[in-house]
Amino acid sequence: MTATFEKKGTNDGVLTFTIGQDQIQKGLTTAFNKVKGNLNVPGFRKGKVSRQVFNRMYGEEALYEDALNAVLPEAYEAAVKEAAIDPVSQPKIDVASMEKGQDWTITAEVTVKPEVKLGDYKDLVVEKQDREVTEADVEERIKREQEAQAELVIKEDAAAENGDTVVIDFEGFINDEAFEGGKGENHSLELGSGSFIPGFEDQLVGHKSGENLDVTVTFPEDYQAEDLAGKEAVFKVTIHEVKTKEVPELDDEFAKDVDDVVSTLAELKEKYMKELTETKEKAAEDAKDEAAIKLAVENAEIVDLPHVMVHDEVHRSMDEFLNNMQRQGISPEMYYQLTGSTEEDLHKQFEEEAEMRTKTNLVIEAVAAAENLDATEEEITAEIQELAETYNMPIDQIKRVLTEDMLKHDVIMKKAIELITSTAKEAE
Repeated sequence: MTATFEKKGTNDGVLTFTIGQDQIQKGLTTAFNKVKGNLNVPGFRKGKVSRQVFNRMYGEEALYEDALNAVLPEAYEAAVKEAAIDPVSQPKIDVASMEKGQDWTITAEVTVKPEVKLGDYKDLVVEKQDREVTEADVEERIKREQEAQAELVIKEDAAAENGDTVVIDFEGFINDEAFEGGKGENHSLELGSGSFIPGFEDQLVGHKSGENLDVTVTFPEDYQAEDLAGKEAVFKVTIHEVKTKEVPELDDEFAKDVDDVVSTLAELKEKYMKELTETKEKAAEDAKDEAAIKLAVENAEIVDLPHVMVHDEVHRSMDEFLNNMQRQGISPEMYYQLTGSTEEDLHKQFEEEAEMRTKTNLVIEAVAAAENLDATEEEITAEIQELAETYNMPIDQIKRVLTEDMLKHDVIMKKAIELITSTAKEAE
């Protein structure tokens, strides 16, 4: 085989390669075995006609198309390897020549990975991350637990305040006519939560249980029900109960109720301080690593990012997203209907992120190539084990799903990422 690649643009070009006689004959044999079972030739039982008879009756050329289809994938893969190119698009195949007795010449229009000119990617200096956990952070965590332990108790003959919960009946009217969806009974509403139309909750503040009142509001112009948007409505409201939150005392008993591992409030605060510190430290490290990768990508120059690469990345993201929806019982059609969006809208939503992810992958691959990074058999085995544990899948299934080349690529990419992030430093 001979294979050459001629550039026709920044990342586009034509791969020209030949298919030799050995491969051609294998292809012709495969093609003949495929068609001979359906041949009815006088003097021969069905499927028993010889190759020589077939050639005399139909001509060897009748097999060329099927023969080419049989040998093309392997021949194309070998040509790509020989020409040392890395296509990122499906090839547009054309036959240059298929003369009998001669090697076949094939052309393939392809888009290849763009050139990446690396800038600095080691010893990068990134913004300093906040790792400090304060006493105020711990107090905030304690306060959230205290709120979670709060109980609602009825306020006897006392006016409702923001933060209280009222149990109400209500019915809404526009021009003295009740409208659909504007009625509720024994509805619990936390005042100040903003869960009702703006202005509704404020007008209940200062009122007591047993009171009846009219609440006048105006629906927002962008209200989801178009027949109500921008209109003034009067709600007739009856307050049945007013309840207030009663939070537990911050003492040792509270601490034991929240966490049965601790015995005192001081121990609970100490535990929260440790947990918050570990969480913030991990978040800071992740942010530092992300900033280093982003800076390495910004420092690199990618000549004319192929649209096909971004397009493929968008569709990978869309497929992953819609598959997750499907696992929750929501089909793509149902998702588009519920969100009032289209496939095109979802495509646009993922485009910007896909472009950045494509650039990032190209830069990391370029770093791996520049550093001559490789993966050992032990590292590939460890990667398989890690994937099996992460996804709770048998090792044999991982090996069936992912080829050795894919696993090797993943290990090398991880090494390149580690090289960038481990050498990065935070600014003083």
